[in-house]
Amino acid sequence: MKFLVRSITAASVLALGIGAAQAADLTYEPAPVAAPEVFNWTGFYIGVHGGVAAGDFKYPFSANFFDDFGFNGELEQDASGGFGGAQIGYNWQFNTNWVIGVEADIAASSYEGKVSGNVNSGGDFINAEAGSEVEWFGTVRGRLGYAIDNLLLYGTGGLAYGDVKSSIDVSSSEFAPFGASVSDTEYGWTIGAGFEYGITKNITLKTEYLYVDLGSQDLFNYNDEGINVNLESETKFHTLKAGLNYKF
Repeated sequence: MKFLVRSITAASVLALGIGAAQAADLTYEPAPVAAPEVFNWTGFYIGVHGGVAAGDFKYPFSANFFDDFGFNGELEQDASGGFGGAQIGYNWQFNTNWVIGVEADIAASSYEGKVSGNVNSGGDFINAEAGSEVEWFGTVRGRLGYAIDNLLLYGTGGLAYGDVKSSIDVSSSEFAPFGASVSDTEYGWTIGAGFEYGITKNITLKTEYLYVDLGSQDLFNYNDEGINVNLESETKFHTLKAGLNYKF
């Protein structure tokens, strides 16, 4: 009887040991969770943009008569308009979060402003009207930014260029009316900042501010027999735009 009890006890212990071993073999191990993909800004991109421009045209002038009498001053006219165009560029992400790049863009523009004035004295008068417009402009800029995953904050600056057209018309009771106009590609500089957001790994949306200075151009210059009259046009404006890029 004792032998039978011992045999049953030994068999039970053995069965429990085998069952525990099999249960250990069947223990559930969760599948590894893939780490989320980190957004990478490196690569070429192309895109489109549109925005608004606001600022003023300035018209510095001076006049000297036979070295005996002269005056100078400056007229200023508010200007505004819209623009739209395209861009292409390249970014390189380094040291985990820093991004350096270069971008070139060009846009058609309706930015313009006009100024007019008149002087009346008795029966004599002088009427003048001057105006300027930027028909298109573009930039070639460097960019340096800090990336927080798919959000890029950056500063930018570089070369600005554009087609500036200026004109003046003068009429008077004392002399025949005359006018002058000039249209030329002007060069200057630009600086600004913006942010860009990755909607997907290939499509990004950006908002950007730029200050643009296209320098000055001679609108009217008369120098003869001791009389010198000069009028210039200066082009400076602010832009705010939104853009959409496709990153390769």
